Amino acid sequence: MSIPITIGECTAPDSEFTRKAVSLVERVHTTAMLGHVHRTWWFAEFLGKKRGLKYDREIVYLASLFHDLGLTEEYCADNRFEVDGADAASRILLADGYAEMKAQLVWEGIALHSSGGIADRKRPEIALIYFGAHVDVFGFSMDEITPSFVDDVLQLYPRAGFKLAFQEAIAEVARKKPHTAIGTGLADVARRHVHGFECANVCDLIDHAPFES
Repeated sequence: MSIPITIGECTAPDSEFTRKAVSLVERVHTTAMLGHVHRTWWFAEFLGKKRGLKYDREIVYLASLFHDLGLTEEYCADNRFEVDGADAASRILLADGYAEMKAQLVWEGIALHSSGGIADRKRPEIALIYFGAHVDVFGFSMDEITPSFVDDVLQLYPRAGFKLAFQEAIAEVARKKPHTAIGTGLADVARRHVHGFECANVCDLIDHAPFES
């Protein structure tokens, strides 16, 4: 596979930081999850170009590739998986001398990538991670993407059982850290894939607050 990679009229950013990111995600992700983080970038880039957005392409690329680090064994910590991934990405980039302001945008893009109604209202570098990931997971905004471009992306980065692999990765996080599933989609996945899963119901938390009413 030649570097930099080009699909259609889009070419992936090529720098020391992006090459290191590619190597890292190849090491920590399964084949199915690796394809997802790459596809997130290509779908984000297509939408960014089509919508005429102005953004730092390298930031979007790095955040796309790193956005699910919190679902890996190596980078799973004590927070929501989105925040674990954001913390890890920021730490990695800063250690390599990446600009602090840019690393902060990577952090925000990853931390907010599952927050619909919030991420999509932020600056393009953040919104595009949400858009790209949600094209690949749910098919959102697929009608904006040229079918031939989707086909080319899938040929280079096949889905390889992604739907089940993604749900299993989410379920594993919920199994390890059920407190992070409260009020999130993790709870939906866990109730289907984790036998006997329980986490606090938001209504119960409200009812048990230390006030009379």
